[in-house]
Amino acid sequence: MLRPWEFQLTIEPDSAKPIYLQITDGIIDAIKQGKLKPKDMLPGSRLLGSQLKVNRNTVIQALEILLAEGWLMSKERRGTFVSNVLPEFLLNDQNREKEMLPQQKIEPLIKISFDDGLPDSRLAPLNELARAYRQIFSRKGRWQMMGYSQESGDEDFKKAITHMLNFKRTMGVSSSNIFITRGSQMALYLTAQTLIQAKDIVVVENPGYKAAWDTFSMAGATVVPIDVDDDGIKISVLKDLLLKGTKIKAVYVTPHHQFPTTVTLSLSRRLELISLSNLHGFIVIEDDYDHEFHFGPRPLMPLCSNGNLRNFVYIGTMSKIVAPALRIGYLTTTAENLQKISVLRKMIDVQGDNIMEQAVLQLINDGEIKRHLKKASTKYKTKRDYLEFLILKYLGGKVKYRRPEGGLAFWIQPINEFDLETVADNLEKKGVRIVRSDNFGTDKPVRGLRLGFASLTEIQLEEGIKALGEVL
Repeated sequence: MLRPWEFQLTIEPDSAKPIYLQITDGIIDAIKQGKLKPKDMLPGSRLLGSQLKVNRNTVIQALEILLAEGWLMSKERRGTFVSNVLPEFLLNDQNREKEMLPQQKIEPLIKISFDDGLPDSRLAPLNELARAYRQIFSRKGRWQMMGYSQESGDEDFKKAITHMLNFKRTMGVSSSNIFITRGSQMALYLTAQTLIQAKDIVVVENPGYKAAWDTFSMAGATVVPIDVDDDGIKISVLKDLLLKGTKIKAVYVTPHHQFPTTVTLSLSRRLELISLSNLHGFIVIEDDYDHEFHFGPRPLMPLCSNGNLRNFVYIGTMSKIVAPALRIGYLTTTAENLQKISVLRKMIDVQGDNIMEQAVLQLINDGEIKRHLKKASTKYKTKRDYLEFLILKYLGGKVKYRRPEGGLAFWIQPINEFDLETVADNLEKKGVRIVRSDNFGTDKPVRGLRLGFASLTEIQLEEGIKALGEVL
């Protein structure tokens, strides 16, 4: 039966814990203690804010966390209710089911998942994007958009990407050298399938991005891993291979925030890599997957912003800026390479999502993307700092790490010997999932854990790091 509920909670304005988290924890405690039961209705955010004498937006922020974590459920035009099935009780339900069906394997309930560095989709300007999409369909001449367009992408959108690369990343490219794809992974696939031939040698970072290793292998390449240290990929090892006469076709790097270790390729190694590429003719494939998110004064510029680099493919994405579901990536390279890529694109996809490209273009022109990046970067920096606080609190003396100056993930290395797969298995028993070693493209034991923080709430971050500390 629904009933009005007046929540008694003492707000401590001087507490280190934000007020919205105090409200969140208070409601969770009330549910655990049985003061709030499944299907109980909560008062509206305005009334609850009045009862607690806090801003309504603070209450909304707390309710959003509770909805995301499954403590509450929202029913359209009816209100907000305590969930029928609560996170704390799901494990008990599974245990009862396991007793009834002892031979049935019950997968652990995952409450917290540390991804490899995805953005928080809850921050995405979805309303603005939907509005732009609708406006495009209401324009005169909209029928013209329903036919085929260039396989390389909408021309106006390419000009916007060109402007961004030239003015934000000091690259000297023209729109004729921009190719729009369905995400950065398609850009990588098109590059590998058109520029790499069977038995070509492609050098990759180790540990590195497994999907890239697989993409090159599928194209017939021999993948040669080179270890990464605190300054990025070891160029000295690359030099030794070249001196021995090894014919290298391409070197794949993530120099801004190396995946997975987050280190930045040092200036001296950048210059060496450019010099070696020009001397030996191999392609530098630069995957700049999260250039937009940096917390210092300014990010390092891409390798290909150096005008001396002659043979390159530069890959970027809009998916990390807005949301992973938005499949828009891009690449820029030489005219000769683009011609080969265009031929393959026509075979497999004909063209990209022309209408979505124009919708995103409208967000760029309206300043929505700029405002979103500013807002998101501020929130991500706060989460980064909070995660560092939690690492010191729960993992102090157990791990070493370097605070990332950009990107959306930490790379931490346990001080004592550990097996990543065993750690991952034990964490899943506690309802926490981490990125496993088979995502890092290496057969060697991985000496670190990549913990994405942007998509998790502060409560999830604390519970996850606390569980990791217990396992380690």
